[in-house]
Amino acid sequence: MKRNDIRDVIYIHLNEKDQYVLSYGIEFREFLLSLHESINHLLLLKHRFDDGDFNMHTMLDYVPKKRVMKLVEEDVYGYGDFCWIDFEEMEGLDEIPGQVLAELLYLGHVKEPLRPPFYSYLGNSFAYLAHDDGWFNKTYYRDVNLFYNLLSQLIPMKLEAIKPEKNLLGLKKKKTYPSVDEHLLLSIKKFMSEGLVLSIKDVMQNRFRIELPVWVIGDFSNMDDMYEEYEKNSKRPCDAKLIFDKKTREWKMRSN
Repeated sequence: MKRNDIRDVIYIHLNEKDQYVLSYGIEFREFLLSLHESINHLLLLKHRFDDGDFNMHTMLDYVPKKRVMKLVEEDVYGYGDFCWIDFEEMEGLDEIPGQVLAELLYLGHVKEPLRPPFYSYLGNSFAYLAHDDGWFNKTYYRDVNLFYNLLSQLIPMKLEAIKPEKNLLGLKKKKTYPSVDEHLLLSIKKFMSEGLVLSIKDVMQNRFRIELPVWVIGDFSNMDDMYEEYEKNSKRPCDAKLIFDKKTREWKMRSN
């Protein structure tokens, strides 16, 4: 799988009970651009970022909020493993007991929590666990609504990168696609719980609308297997379509 293949196919398996999303095609850069207002400082559990600060208490690197956006420019895919947990206050980081630190080290190493990875010491909203970022991501959300918020902005962001809107002269329009109404995304929550692919690669468009197909393909943790299943399923009619009406500039969802 080439690096560039990651961009145009999104796989989502939502586990609402355990508050995590397994995904393919959602990159850290996109995560950060969509949710940066919900993120304070980052405690780095597995990384290769060389502009972090060192915390003596945990003996881990961290990125203060003012430098978090620097990571947008980083090739975190090239890190291999990239795992972090956000935190609100430096004081909380310095008060982490040994047991919690042990849990955090295990979390970064195995990408599985020993218990729900939300800590009062940290006040964290996320635990972000990636291998070859954008290829295999397991992200825990304290508030799962933030995932829908991410997705509502991610889809137009990807569409803009792959299918930029152009005017009559063939020049790229400045106006980007609007975010997708989160209620539309909630309407396919059942599909997400079963494991779905939303494909920008297979987008259909004419003068009036853009259609993004959605296939339900099942639960995968091996993304080679997932991609193989997606390629098989992409030959059959899709289970739903996310449609952008070019005239009204509104999104709608249609189940087949």
